[in-house]
Amino acid sequence: MKIRVKRAIFLLMMLLLSGCGGSSNENTTLDLVTSPTQALNQEQKYALAYMWHEEKLAKEIYLQLNQLYPTQQLENIATRSEVEHIRLVENLVQSYDINVTNIADYEINYSAKELESMPVGKFAIPEIESLYNELYDYGRVSQRASLEVGCMVEVVDIIDLEKYILIADTNQAMIDTFTLLKNGSYEHYWAFDKGLKSMGVVDGCCSLGSEYCHLEYPN
Repeated sequence: MKIRVKRAIFLLMMLLLSGCGGSSNENTTLDLVTSPTQALNQEQKYALAYMWHEEKLAKEIYLQLNQLYPTQQLENIATRSEVEHIRLVENLVQSYDINVTNIADYEINYSAKELESMPVGKFAIPEIESLYNELYDYGRVSQRASLEVGCMVEVVDIIDLEKYILIADTNQAMIDTFTLLKNGSYEHYWAFDKGLKSMGVVDGCCSLGSEYCHLEYPN
């Protein structure tokens, strides 16, 4: 099954341009049709599982916090961009026919129904579920805190994607997908930074300290 990265990139660019609370400078020149032909090793299977769950976390934490403190950034990034991020990873999961809800045995077949029915805030990877709970407890305190969660999530996402791009090795389908997600996370980071600044938080995401201050991110 071919992964139509070209079409996915076009859709994601449209979402980013209209949905992040700011303009997008993301590179739209990538024009590929990538077919996953290489077998996955265990690390690569785990990378796909981990990133599917991490993108699920981003979507759900933003939606849950948006119910408490509605903001353009939380709603648009969750309902547009993160939905597309999940779909991009799931395209690979489906193509390789692996089960990312049972990481002890990836050989169980992919099931769209199983993924769709996974409850909000529940994940097959314990550290992601713990992170979700910690982020929700932090973000529910105030509108500012809810946007700060966005800064945190996107930095964590970028760090993990950079790690898993290396693990992808020569698997171009994984590299293309993870690179696209990372570029989207740059956009999201600056959208949350802009949201904080519009509230009077002069340093935006950098107000959280050096761990979350990344002026080097493409903007």
